[in-house]
Amino acid sequence: MPLVAHNELPTFRVLRERGEVVLTVERAREQDIRELHIGFLNMMPDAALTATERQFIRLIGSSNPIAQFYVYPFTLPELNRSEKALEHVRKHYFDFAELAELGLDALIITGANVSNPALEQEPFWKPLINIVEWAHDNVASVFCSCLATHALVKHYHGIDRRRLPRKQWGVYSHRITHPEHPFLRDVNTRFDAPHSRYNDVSREQLEAAGLMVLAESAEVGVHLAVSPDQFRIMYFQGHPEYSTISLLKECKREVERYLRGEREAVPRIPENYFSAAGEEIAAAHIEAAVRARAQGQTSLSFPEDELLTYADNTWGDTGRAIVNNWLGLVYQVTNLDRRSQFMPGIDRDDPLGIRAGGQRVGIPAVPPIHV
Repeated sequence: MPLVAHNELPTFRVLRERGEVVLTVERAREQDIRELHIGFLNMMPDAALTATERQFIRLIGSSNPIAQFYVYPFTLPELNRSEKALEHVRKHYFDFAELAELGLDALIITGANVSNPALEQEPFWKPLINIVEWAHDNVASVFCSCLATHALVKHYHGIDRRRLPRKQWGVYSHRITHPEHPFLRDVNTRFDAPHSRYNDVSREQLEAAGLMVLAESAEVGVHLAVSPDQFRIMYFQGHPEYSTISLLKECKREVERYLRGEREAVPRIPENYFSAAGEEIAAAHIEAAVRARAQGQTSLSFPEDELLTYADNTWGDTGRAIVNNWLGLVYQVTNLDRRSQFMPGIDRDDPLGIRAGGQRVGIPAVPPIHV
């Protein structure tokens, strides 16, 4: 699915340089291919703002070439940002009110950093929920990542996440629980996926609320679940969008924060991410950081290039396959007029016809969940 560089967002240039298919607006207009318009609510902190852009936009652009994708990044003014990040937002991001007026086919919502005990106490909670409520009436499907998943299951189902004893961080093996679901078409029944979170919602909580768990890990719990209608909201606790370097960059930031005294706990190595040799190098660097901090040092050269050679990506194909399936289904049910939520004849409470036997878009029926 070709991306269309419809503004000067640097991410489009970076992706093109890395070999992704990114069309100019002029070239896109010459192709007789339908457009899909995807809103991208980026709530990530400044250090990960542009990296998250690249991860999600690349994931969209790696899907099947059945449509041209216009991706519209926007954020919330209630999020605390540096002047540099604000300049990037002012120059390249869109205003949600304008996007709402023009219409969107689908919406992606990222995670965010929090500073309060409850999500409802965060400054961004009310504006986020306002966008979510708008999406419910105007967007075919919403893709939630990490904290966005926790926020929406709290809003719609009253599910409270629980704090984990320590950060769940690394790459873990998962098993598909409903291989017949259309989101999982042609996806391996077992696959790896990265997680990076301090909180969790469980299978029991989700199923009690009528959601279906589609993939989970014996080590870290639910990775992917879907709303009771089987399509309108896709809930990820993990990070299918992560690139090979994402956990490495996060590890570097954790060590740097520790050296500056912004965190007290000694950083851990992401689990199941580096080879044995890479873990030795990372462990040695963390030990050096502990000694450096004890001596009053606030910085230490991180062996990023060396560690990258010992990091393998074992999840990318699965993430692309799931997103490809999601976008293909969005393509099938959305209206050519992006201001209309669905094409005529689509039941918004059963968009894929799963409850009616799966006949609407030619997909197999999904057995009911038992709670």
